[in-house]
Amino acid sequence: MRNDRITSQERLEHVIETIEMIEGFIKDLPIEGFLKDITVINATLFQFAVIGEAIIHVDVEILEKYDYPWYKVRAFRNFIVHQYKAIEYRIVWESANNNLPELKSLVKLMLKNEF
Repeated sequence: MRNDRITSQERLEHVIETIEMIEGFIKDLPIEGFLKDITVINATLFQFAVIGEAIIHVDVEILEKYDYPWYKVRAFRNFIVHQYKAIEYRIVWESANNNLPELKSLVKLMLKNEF
């Protein structure tokens, strides 16, 4: 375990890494296949939780420069961790396919602009 503080840059890099993991998990996987594969579901959920945790620890001053609903990223993490029995896997698949590409592009821009 590292003793030094993980920087905002490292946190944003983690977001990119985790999005790319999710992309690999679901690549060419239709929703029916996703819904039948609990291993892929669990791996995807864990990575979404990592994304939310990383964003929680990015400096607010950086996040405020970019028009994005950061509260939704944090709220999704909290939902996964605390309301795990209520998770609808179809929504997880839709979010992975429909929301992550925009987040990935934005975080790449943030890394370019801020660091």
